[in-house]
Amino acid sequence: MNREEALRLLKEYNKEEFHLRHALTVEGVMRYFAREFGEDEEYWGIVGLLHDVDFEKYPEEHCHKAREILKNAGAPEDMIYSICSHGYGVCSELEPKKQMEKILFATDELTGLIWAAAKMRPSKSTKDMEVSSLKKKFKDKKFAAGCSRDIIKQGAEMLGWDLDKLFEETILAMRDCEDLVNREIEEI
Repeated sequence: MNREEALRLLKEYNKEEFHLRHALTVEGVMRYFAREFGEDEEYWGIVGLLHDVDFEKYPEEHCHKAREILKNAGAPEDMIYSICSHGYGVCSELEPKKQMEKILFATDELTGLIWAAAKMRPSKSTKDMEVSSLKKKFKDKKFAAGCSRDIIKQGAEMLGWDLDKLFEETILAMRDCEDLVNREIEEI
């Protein structure tokens, strides 16, 4: 599956800007980490792009419906496993095993928290966000309450990283893809 096919599949099941922006952001974050670790940027990016392919239409069947959608679209089994493992402990029994899967697990919720924090900034951007301001938002359980702090902590532990490192690396990844995500959202 190439990016064009993945994007078409994403748009078939997702219409809301919020979900499309999140998918594009997670794609960009995964591409950033793939470059950092010398891995396949295209593959990691597609996994990020499609990680919530089923969520908008089938929130109650999240990760389970994705398996069916991805299989019917011809996605390889290892990609399906990687995508479905991001919901480990919540909507999937598949445990993240590969580094890519652990990064997806750790950053999925965190990108939502970072984006919510960025929207509160005068710049409306991640480009001037610091780890210290994100830590304040992270500690405020009422802020972006839908972003699970426990999952973010569990993801950092899976990676063997402290929260500061996860926060810093994910902010850098989001800065790296922010302009591209904004351009793609305008074109949708």
